[in-house]
Amino acid sequence: MHREVLRQRELGKDILLIGQSGHAEVIGTMGQVASGVHLIATADDVERVAIADPDKVAWVTQTTLSMDDTAPIVAAIMARFPAATGPKTDDICYASQNRQAAVKVMAAECDLVIVIGSPQSHNTGRLADVAKAAGVTTRQVDSAAEVDPAWLRGVSRVGVTAGASAPPQLVEDVIAALKSHGARAVRELDGVRETVVFPMPRGMRRAASSFATRPNV
Repeated sequence: MHREVLRQRELGKDILLIGQSGHAEVIGTMGQVASGVHLIATADDVERVAIADPDKVAWVTQTTLSMDDTAPIVAAIMARFPAATGPKTDDICYASQNRQAAVKVMAAECDLVIVIGSPQSHNTGRLADVAKAAGVTTRQVDSAAEVDPAWLRGVSRVGVTAGASAPPQLVEDVIAALKSHGARAVRELDGVRETVVFPMPRGMRRAASSFATRPNV
């Protein structure tokens, strides 16, 4: 996203950055550009934003937002600024989108859904929202120690999912905790296999290469 913002600013465009105020990625991106980047958190923000030239507008998104999160805002942008351009590829967290879709399927088969991730994580919170919207009891935990055996009373199936930034070991720990409380079998649901790879930024690649080849002194 950083690179796309810089490229569009060089073309003289105002940037509509779809994201959350205070999010680290948003702060970092806006800090790279002196002016011309406008934070858009809701569709209503699109109506209020002041743009120098309506024909010179581009939009980008915070990468931890899913397509479900951004679709209404993108629609509002295109309605007000028909000439607005978006990123060449969807600048959206595929992991977030895929997991939200998987939770919708999983929730239909479960009596309880446990969502693993930090309370401050937006994509983790959205997973919990999706499960709740499906009508299933939902608990959000940040560690295996938070799993309460009382949650499992009268429950025959528990669904487990995790935010995009949750370490795999944390998921394994939660599953182990469920087994210790009586869970008998674990089944992984079929889902989208993520093959998108985000390359390391050029500057970081050079630094890593320099470090790797530096002789001992």
